[in-house]
Amino acid sequence: MAQAKYILALDQGTTSSRALLVDTEGKICSVAQKEFGQIFPRSGWVEHDPNEIWSSQASVAAEAMARLNLDGGQIAAVGITNQRETAIVWDRKTGEPIHNAIVWQDRRTSAFCDELRAAGHAEMIQQKTGLVIDAYFSATKVRWILDNVPGARQRAQAGELAFGTVDSWLIWKLTNGRVHATDISNASRTLLFNIHDQKWDDELCKLFDVPRSMLPEVKSCSEVIGATATTFPAANVPIAGIAGDQQAAMFGQMCTEEGMIKNTYGTGCFIVMNTGEKAKRSKNNLLTTVAWKLDGKVTYALEGSIFIAGAVVQWLRDGLGCITRSEQVEALANSVEDNGGVYMVPAFAGLGAPYWDQYARGAIFGITRGTTDAHIARACLESIAFQTKDVLDAMADDAGIPIAELRVDGGASVNDRLMEFQAGLTGVKVVRPQTLETTAMGAAFFAGLAVGYWKDLAEIRKIWKKGAEFESHMAPQTRAELLKNWHKAVDRVRDWDK
Repeated sequence: MAQAKYILALDQGTTSSRALLVDTEGKICSVAQKEFGQIFPRSGWVEHDPNEIWSSQASVAAEAMARLNLDGGQIAAVGITNQRETAIVWDRKTGEPIHNAIVWQDRRTSAFCDELRAAGHAEMIQQKTGLVIDAYFSATKVRWILDNVPGARQRAQAGELAFGTVDSWLIWKLTNGRVHATDISNASRTLLFNIHDQKWDDELCKLFDVPRSMLPEVKSCSEVIGATATTFPAANVPIAGIAGDQQAAMFGQMCTEEGMIKNTYGTGCFIVMNTGEKAKRSKNNLLTTVAWKLDGKVTYALEGSIFIAGAVVQWLRDGLGCITRSEQVEALANSVEDNGGVYMVPAFAGLGAPYWDQYARGAIFGITRGTTDAHIARACLESIAFQTKDVLDAMADDAGIPIAELRVDGGASVNDRLMEFQAGLTGVKVVRPQTLETTAMGAAFFAGLAVGYWKDLAEIRKIWKKGAEFESHMAPQTRAELLKNWHKAVDRVRDWDK
């Protein structure tokens, strides 16, 4: 252990793979990142190449280590965090995927979700999983693969196929197929896992027609589950931390006490509140989910998932060509005094919490001859804050407590104008940490705790430091007018594609 200087955190996201090396002080000593391809076979369908996910993740890990001239002996443990709900099915013998990964944003199974609701399964599913029936989650994606890849269902029933979310896929590749595992936070996002019994559920597996033999073993978020068996990093480095990206970000933000709340502004927006040892059922269309399992104890959370947040900036760049680089959006939006009456609802993949409308589609309202690309850019940024406000209101109502502070992270949280608008719109203090890599830090913390790199949570809490704070300065009447117009726009896009 004396030689092990770093934790290697693998952060496998929706559009890129990242690797970070973290030291005992929580300092990020090396970072590498690589984007990978997005595949859109049809409208509303989103896929990834699993082998490209793996190769991009392996290459950035090697690059991050090479920058410090490290070998595996200097890595205390590997922590993994990942895009959740994305489903991969592969051949146990060859290790080859039988289909592209179906990404969490994919809507191809919406009609099947409608059938499940019509058949009266919503109550049972929510009671067991804490989730709503939606194409967002993994189970319907697995079922689709088994039904649409020739011979897949027969192979699955014969025990020849494995299913996993992205964490399971990376673990399989890192261990050369020796370990087929996931953690409880990722398992809780599949629609196949009973969050109260903390195990795969036979009734759910039967309903979604997913054989139990395909499923990975469920582990806690912080334990040694295997060791690397590949050239990167050198063999026998413990794999000791796993958590879905939003749970990892919550842990990286040290939201470890009941009532603490964070929002990650990534491709989507994910707002998560720690509810302690009790799984609180939402009456406002939020999700009840597992935050993490640590030292044998499960912590639960309420979550509101917003499908499109930072992705709206990518759309401005790639779809409209308003900007050439994502970081230009702040200056463009700030070049006008206000949104000019323009409201953007970025329901490109439907609306998530608290609406859960898989048939909603994006729209821009209030355009006049005086509307410029700057007004549209501003409306796009403001849409992120409006969606967050909707979820926070639902969360405060479910939890029965007012929200005093929102900890923020993710790419769009560096935008001071957006954070000021967020604080004004919500009336809640917005706190941004010094280290924004909270998702990777959460994975690193889980892995480090498992191998004694950090001795306990108290030691890790000292690492988290406040970077900036934003208070509300918006007049109540301004807030009310903005929200009235926003909700009018949301109402117009509901059920658009039905």
